[in-house]
Amino acid sequence: MKDISWFNDMEARIPTGEVRTRFAPSPTGYMHVGNLRTALYTYLIARHAKGKFILRIEDTDQGRLVEGAVDVIYKTMAECRLEHDEGPDVGGPVAPYVQTERRPLYKEYAELLVERGHAYRCFCEKTESEEDSGEFDRPDDPCRSMSREESDRRAEAGEPYVIRQRIPHEGTTTFHDEIYGDITVENKSLDDQVLLKRDGLPTYNFANVVDDHLMGITHVVRGSEYLSSAPKYNLLYEGFGWDIPKYVHCSPVMRDAHNKMSKRHGDPSYEDLIAQGFLTEAVINYVTLLGWSPRGEQEIFSLDELKEIFDISGISKSPAIFDIEKLRYFNAEYIRAMSPEAFAGVAEPYIRKAVKNPAYDAAAIAALLQQRTEVLTEIPEKLDFFDTLPEYEPELFVHKKSKSDLDSSRSVLEKVIPAFEALPVWDDEGIMDVMVKLAEAEGVKNAKVMWPVRIAAAGKAVTPGGAVEICRILGKDECLRRLRIGLEKLG
Repeated sequence: MKDISWFNDMEARIPTGEVRTRFAPSPTGYMHVGNLRTALYTYLIARHAKGKFILRIEDTDQGRLVEGAVDVIYKTMAECRLEHDEGPDVGGPVAPYVQTERRPLYKEYAELLVERGHAYRCFCEKTESEEDSGEFDRPDDPCRSMSREESDRRAEAGEPYVIRQRIPHEGTTTFHDEIYGDITVENKSLDDQVLLKRDGLPTYNFANVVDDHLMGITHVVRGSEYLSSAPKYNLLYEGFGWDIPKYVHCSPVMRDAHNKMSKRHGDPSYEDLIAQGFLTEAVINYVTLLGWSPRGEQEIFSLDELKEIFDISGISKSPAIFDIEKLRYFNAEYIRAMSPEAFAGVAEPYIRKAVKNPAYDAAAIAALLQQRTEVLTEIPEKLDFFDTLPEYEPELFVHKKSKSDLDSSRSVLEKVIPAFEALPVWDDEGIMDVMVKLAEAEGVKNAKVMWPVRIAAAGKAVTPGGAVEICRILGKDECLRRLRIGLEKLG
């Protein structure tokens, strides 16, 4: 074990005097919704307090690592605008920010706990699966009562061991959580958890405590499934003589009243939601509200607004149910609030999946869609008529509400076609003027003229945009070609 001056030097590096939070994901593949929410709350707590937000990669569980997963973390955080002040890619005063790169530290701190009597070496042969299941009967462990001299002798002889936390046999441990309040547990219900494994790597729980302290973390945000570990964390902090950070345990995100969200059960990750046509801003807004309530009635918030108003007191103890329909509502609101130029930018890749003809203006088509789109992936199916006029039956021209039938539709097309042919400028105003004047001349409502024109132009009963916009985007020649086909169908 290092001499005490080394530990003092480590303490001297710790930043103080500000709120410091950390998002500490394991690189296991994708960012599920619960993970994203933890990142958001951690970020918002720091930004609201004008503090620091830190990214730490927790890769000590080598068996679960997925290649490329760290890139997914960086990409997701960048897309969500969760800029970190310190981390593996940007450095900082308490580097390194990757747990496996901090490996030498954990042994020193584990041995310090042994020195202070809050941990002990365990030489018992146990498989990792037995450890993971928590099946370890503390009173029966002969290593717990082994003399320090015997323990040192066996360790120096090269005998493999783990280092376990020495939980007091008697009494209780109380910890405070910002959401759940004070929670007291009996020490006899806690196991002597492994702190340092035989390979010298720390367990998740131990590395968390050491890193959070050495990085000056003031608020620890995590899922409520870690509430049961909190007493052991407290005992570790007390064993070291360290200040205990504020715990913020968040209730789970549920698929329904009984089941947590799970990738295994097909529940979407952040990446999945983006692939399904949701906007990042809408996802961020909705996920923040999964278990947190702002004051007042407002639901739609930008990230900058959330930084101003986010308050830990608004976090709920109750599980939050992920409702994809509510997210669709949020997404539609965000789409409608975008500038036409911004919407055209995000919509164009989806428009071009259906509309390959470069003659058709993607921005003009986007303008038809903006008020009629909930998720971007709906766009291609709405536009399949632009490149190719679909096959359709004449019965589409029959429409009760506009009082259109086969005869009236034939009459409209016979009169509209020459009027369109005579138009000198092909724009909304001219196209509309032709149809309105025809309706006036016939003594009918505009809809009775526009219905057959739109059906002939699109070959579909439901379209984004009306007859005027569709005719204009198709262009004069293509529009007239389609109207003549419609007239032919009507005999």
